[in-house]
Amino acid sequence: MTDTFSKKQRSEIMRAVKSKGNLSTEIALIRLFMKHGLKGWRRNIKLPGNPDFVFPKIYVAVFADGCFWHGCKCKTIPAANRKYWLKKITGNIERDKKITLELKKRGYTVFRIQECKIAKGRLPSALLQFFRNL
Repeated sequence: MTDTFSKKQRSEIMRAVKSKGNLSTEIALIRLFMKHGLKGWRRNIKLPGNPDFVFPKIYVAVFADGCFWHGCKCKTIPAANRKYWLKKITGNIERDKKITLELKKRGYTVFRIQECKIAKGRLPSALLQFFRNL
């Protein structure tokens, strides 16, 4: 299927996608934290990978990962310029792994939550269990 936008228009659309303040990710995740009574999180803490949320007292880092950019199976890779997108998304996944390892070396427990799970109002059971065991 061909793209309905010109290359220039598609580039402008993709450039406009921001990594912070997306309603479908971070703000929805704040609502889920509140719903489940998870407190003590902070934003904009300077750590590798810039986690979206950090619980500094208990060394927990939470990333709200957009499905397209982080290779979730719920999204498909565009047919147009497929080689570029495969390389881009694969690179993002590899970077996510490196960042997770670096944070674990620093003593952090890391949770990555996909956008589609957040949209369904779900927190990972492992995250909820972690907080229950505190």
